[in-house]
Amino acid sequence: MSVSEHLKQIKQHIPANVRLVAVSKTKPVADIMEAYDAGHRIFGENKAQDLIAKQPELPADIEWHFIGHLQRNKVKYLAPFVAMIESVDSLKLLKEINKQALKHGRVMDCLLQFHIASEETKFGLDLEEAEALLVSEEFSSMQNVRICGVMGMATFTTDEQILRKEFSTLRELFNALKEKYFADDKSFRDISMGMSGDYKLAIEEGSTNVRVGTAIFGARNYSKQ
Repeated sequence: MSVSEHLKQIKQHIPANVRLVAVSKTKPVADIMEAYDAGHRIFGENKAQDLIAKQPELPADIEWHFIGHLQRNKVKYLAPFVAMIESVDSLKLLKEINKQALKHGRVMDCLLQFHIASEETKFGLDLEEAEALLVSEEFSSMQNVRICGVMGMATFTTDEQILRKEFSTLRELFNALKEKYFADDKSFRDISMGMSGDYKLAIEEGSTNVRVGTAIFGARNYSKQ
């Protein structure tokens, strides 16, 4: 099936209240344009250099989400156009995002990334670190970032029990932060979890934002990384 056919098939399983981020990492502009021409507008990249290269070649109304580990020295290149940074895993990174967003007169939507997987290679905060960030004087002074929710990457496994447990953990973290810090903030609404192999399960567990790449675009070509 083509990219547009895959996209149409997947959208049949996505409720209206769930955002589908089409993850285009390692994929050429032509593939992204096929999804765009099929009506899709929300795309995600996990490498800053790839997103910086692709963005000028694509329509300006694309809503770009950055979903990978972000080095602080790359934020300035993304700040002019990226719609959401889903992978905030430190106060230092959030400070840089605020600084660069200010330069462009923007308020940047961000998600706090939590470590929910058993794999040590995954980045992310724990609850104690997230709370320390949220109560810090530095965060309270930031005017150009908006925390919209949480993000997590589950263990790479087909074990449904493990996946449900990790997705449930992220949902509980969201609920705890919502109650304690964002009770009156309607912007704090996103739980970003679920990818090509487990997005249906993630939606069952409360995801509002799924990041689907391979199931739309086919296997990734890592030789081009």
